[in-house]
Amino acid sequence: MRVIVTGGAGFIGSALVRYLVLEKGYEVLTIDALTYAGCEASLRAVQDKGNHLFLNANICDRAAMDEAIAAFRPDRIMHLAAESHVDRSITGAADFIQTNIVGSFTLLEAARGYWNGLQGTTKEAFRFLHVSTDEVYGSLGEEGLFKESTPYDPSSPYSASKAASDHLAKAWARTYGLPVVVSNCSNNYGPYHFPEKLIPLTILNALEGRALPVYGKGENVRDWLYVDDHARALDLIIERGTPGETYNVGGRNERRNIDVVRRICAVLDKLAPVGSPREALVEFVTDRPGHDARYAIDATRLETELGWRAHENFESGIEKTVRWYLDNEWWWRPLRDRYDGQRLGLNVSAGVAA
Repeated sequence: MRVIVTGGAGFIGSALVRYLVLEKGYEVLTIDALTYAGCEASLRAVQDKGNHLFLNANICDRAAMDEAIAAFRPDRIMHLAAESHVDRSITGAADFIQTNIVGSFTLLEAARGYWNGLQGTTKEAFRFLHVSTDEVYGSLGEEGLFKESTPYDPSSPYSASKAASDHLAKAWARTYGLPVVVSNCSNNYGPYHFPEKLIPLTILNALEGRALPVYGKGENVRDWLYVDDHARALDLIIERGTPGETYNVGGRNERRNIDVVRRICAVLDKLAPVGSPREALVEFVTDRPGHDARYAIDATRLETELGWRAHENFESGIEKTVRWYLDNEWWWRPLRDRYDGQRLGLNVSAGVAA
């Protein structure tokens, strides 16, 4: 099996690449532009493997995509390359439009050109997986779950750009017959997570005795999915999923943000105790504009039709994650030196913090 993974030096992408190369034994070409959140060190475990290749290229570059696809001749393309941080999208939306929309269009067209040139069973077996987020669905109330049929209602420039790319992927399946499958996932966490997101930022700030910023009152609810469980799900979706369909991936682990932070503090206090409880470092800060109240995924379709199950619950996954950061300063220290955890996403025009 020959697989191209775009965004493979990112958080979810690198977990997927490690799984495909080390566990499945597939031949994998990782394509990544190595922007701020792309980290080639996340691929250290596979860099010397004979079944892994790396290409530093941007998905918006049509010539580079055509050349890479023609040379590698993939059986599958798994598209994860994206700008992904909501806070950054609030003050820098242009990058999200370019990468998430224009880049996805460019890759879809490159894939279509390649697929049209295939014949017989090779053409029938080819698949394109477009990986997206539950944020495209907007915000839930206290009850209910996001289903594959939930109408799109994005709130941020990030989620709007991902919603647009989802629509492009599905349109390319309907209009051109390109065998595209779409996945939408809940919040991921785990090793190799860039330290701007809630969980890694909280871990590293707590280790250094710094303030632990929590937006608003920390009441916003997210459904947490361990990244290695997500990687297994993506491989299963592209293997068995029906072209033209969508599959939601969720961990069934809903937590308020403040409870996530408190749990991290408790695990750190157990594994790396200091003089006082780290929960005292929590600092409530101005909320993000348009901050969705609650996300929760209904993964029934994935579980019943494709047989997927998450291996980690939140308690086991968060302890594994904290232990990984304690043991792998070699990975996060260079990123921490470059991005020191400062608040991002200031809504300058409104004069408020995002």
